[in-house]
Amino acid sequence: MAYIEWKDDLATGISVIDSQHKRIIHYINQLTDALRLNDNILTGEVLINLIDYTLSHFAFEESLMEEAHYHAANIHRQTHDAFRNKITDYQKRHEKGEQVTDELFQLLNIWLMNHIAEDDSSYVPAVRENIPGINTNQKQGWIKSKISEFFK
Repeated sequence: MAYIEWKDDLATGISVIDSQHKRIIHYINQLTDALRLNDNILTGEVLINLIDYTLSHFAFEESLMEEAHYHAANIHRQTHDAFRNKITDYQKRHEKGEQVTDELFQLLNIWLMNHIAEDDSSYVPAVRENIPGINTNQKQGWIKSKISEFFK
């Protein structure tokens, strides 16, 4: 299995979000290692990191959408909720001794990559319009406070 590489078509143009998405791709690539090595312990470690980071990322995104007054924030949140439930279920199954690595890898490759490329790009115009300095030092206070709030 090949590693997923960051491609420009995945970029939202919001540097803090793109950095977070790259980190999630890193965790997906660690699952590739777990599959290749048939390492259930590594799968468990990746699951814990992935769940923790993804949940923080979703909360951060939701906060960003609220700040930007994004009209479809609730729909986006529901999409996040569905994914939260799925990955929590994978964690429970893994803890019961089920082999979930391949199934989880497939889910992440399809769902998350599509979510980044399609769903996340939908809120970008609202963010750019309502938080115009998001990628500049002008908003570093906002970004810094949000990052410290969600990614301690």
